[in-house]
Amino acid sequence: MSSTAVVEPVSTPEPDAAPSGKGRHLGIALTVITAAQLMVVLDGTIVNIAMPHIMTDLGFTQENLSWVVTAYTLAFGGLLLLGGRLGDLFGRRKVFMTGVLVFAGASFLGGIAQTEGMLLGARALQGIGAALASPTALALITTTFPAGPARNRAMGVYAAMSGAGAAVGLILGGALTEIDWRWTMFINVPIGLLVAFLAPRFLPESARGTGRIDVPGAILGTGGLVSLVYGLTNAASDSWTSATTLTTLIAGVAMLVAFVLVEMRSTHALMPIRILADRTRGTSFAVMLIVGAAMFAMFYFLGLYIQQVLGYSPLKSGFAFLPFSFGIVVAAQIASTLMTRVDPRWISGVGTLLAAGGMFGFAQLDVDSSYATALLPWITVLAVGMGLTFVPMTLTATAGVASEDSGVASAVLNTMQQVGGALGLATLSTVFANGAKDKGAELGAALQAKAASGALSPEQLQAAQHQIALQAQTFGSGHAYLVAGAMILVGSLITFGFLNVKHESLSTEGHENVHLA
Repeated sequence: MSSTAVVEPVSTPEPDAAPSGKGRHLGIALTVITAAQLMVVLDGTIVNIAMPHIMTDLGFTQENLSWVVTAYTLAFGGLLLLGGRLGDLFGRRKVFMTGVLVFAGASFLGGIAQTEGMLLGARALQGIGAALASPTALALITTTFPAGPARNRAMGVYAAMSGAGAAVGLILGGALTEIDWRWTMFINVPIGLLVAFLAPRFLPESARGTGRIDVPGAILGTGGLVSLVYGLTNAASDSWTSATTLTTLIAGVAMLVAFVLVEMRSTHALMPIRILADRTRGTSFAVMLIVGAAMFAMFYFLGLYIQQVLGYSPLKSGFAFLPFSFGIVVAAQIASTLMTRVDPRWISGVGTLLAAGGMFGFAQLDVDSSYATALLPWITVLAVGMGLTFVPMTLTATAGVASEDSGVASAVLNTMQQVGGALGLATLSTVFANGAKDKGAELGAALQAKAASGALSPEQLQAAQHQIALQAQTFGSGHAYLVAGAMILVGSLITFGFLNVKHESLSTEGHENVHLA
């Protein structure tokens, strides 16, 4: 990465006239963009709560059930770079609308699925739609909203939707599953159709790019990401040493190395190396990779703890995350306001420190902890930290990018979060499993000795075994939270050490100041 700390000027977007000759209504434009992003992010968690019902209804085996999540993750993570570049070449609004419609259509197919194969195919198609819509949504913000307060507020809303979407998905998933799991799919259809209807009326179209699709780069980049995400996902469910995990991880890394070499020589690169060469963007991508890894795993382990240890129902578990949604939305708006007066380093630096503190707080949970006193405070601290982190990092990851590259820059940011989530879950699942195994063996040995003496009835033995399982789970989760907190601290060090762009640079990109309607 280069050592420069100044963000290069952004190319002014093509002055395309808004549809029907009217001025663009920025407030509605932002609503359209963030509604699509929220729909995509929601899908990462909304289906999780419905999994037991899907398993029963469609006859999934326990081993195959994970593919309901994996099919979506592979398509989404693997095609993000291609989706971003297609937006740059063929028009971001057009690709955005295509992605939203594909996502909505795939959701309808998933809702009416009668077999395993039909549902898995629909989930993969949803991932393709998300890979087209998500990077172009972020690129539309950077090219629709002028630099300064207007773009900062827009990024604040976008980051809040991205961060809170997972928690909202748990709430919505719990509520819809109590009606019918198929509504976790059907809910996307009216949202997608409404977004596609409003997009051409309130979003400007970008000028078509002059390049062409980088076919070798698309094959290597997509293949490498799919292989890497699959390997990381398999490591979480199988092991790091299994033949499948090692083979796919090695193949993924090899293809990505080849991808970089091809891109360095390509005149129509799928991912121009200049996107990564800037110090500010490189730092932002690295931190979002780390923070995304920790947060994705947090939702997974905390969701299990709330349901299995505290005994909450799916709907009540979803509402337990509601303070996270509120906290991240409020903090994101505070961060977007501060961005005009405070350098991103200090906002994100403080945010990552708070987020790490929240993770360390979760590490203190035990089987007798209460939600109000032991869980809620740390959920709030983590939410505020994430909100303060996401807004500056999203802005600095896309600032200074030439207009023709804004789609692929947004795709790289989304890819970092997606790969980070898979990496975090795989890594921290291993930490969790080892910790739970050791604690279970320790407590189990003591119980076995007591049972051998005849001091326990069968009912007491069964109850004690259940309690040991909960204690082992909580202990393993605690270890995972400690590692997650340490990961975020590394992200904090990177932020303070390398993110030295000034806030003035993010507000002076040659546009006049406008306010959201």
